[in-house]
Amino acid sequence: MGGAAEEIETMPDRRALVTGALAAGMFAALPPAARAAAGQATATSAQPVPGLTIAPEFYPTVMRVKRSFVQGSIHVLSSQHFLYFIDKPGWAVRYGVAVGKAELVYRGQAVVGRKVEWPSWKPTPEMIERNPAAYAKYADGMPGGPNNPLGARALYLYQNGHDTAIRIHGTTEPNSIGRSVSNGCIRMVNSHVVDLYNRVALGAPVTVY
Repeated sequence: MGGAAEEIETMPDRRALVTGALAAGMFAALPPAARAAAGQATATSAQPVPGLTIAPEFYPTVMRVKRSFVQGSIHVLSSQHFLYFIDKPGWAVRYGVAVGKAELVYRGQAVVGRKVEWPSWKPTPEMIERNPAAYAKYADGMPGGPNNPLGARALYLYQNGHDTAIRIHGTTEPNSIGRSVSNGCIRMVNSHVVDLYNRVALGAPVTVY
């Protein structure tokens, strides 16, 4: 690793596009035995989900990370479809995610401004304009529940006190995890987002690379 890795380590909140090589230096997977020894393995969210066909690496995995990352923060590597929650100094839980289509990928810094269980959903005007056949019928909103596109939990990302309209949320399409398919939001398997939701505090910093 060269200067770029050192810069991320000393300035973890700086907006940057993290390449595969750099990410490998920031986050390192632990073998199962080490995970158990660290007492970090999740009890339920890491278990197989019936009907889920995503790759094994997109299930929750405990990682060693640089100690400079702020405890309680979230980091999303869009190009790799991974979200990291910094559980404590030097440790993170990595989850697989789906992110926005190429032209809709959100990148930047935010904070968790709201946390909602079984959130309601309303497509943005931009979504309706891009695909009225799919979204116009939901212009008045859709109540929360198993059929809601936001799934079981949602973390609402805010910047300077304003809602960005970007969410980290569950999904009714869990096999989309590991792909770039959304309208900009960050999707997770429902059981995985419940696990993340229970760990994250309001105001937690979020950086999406």
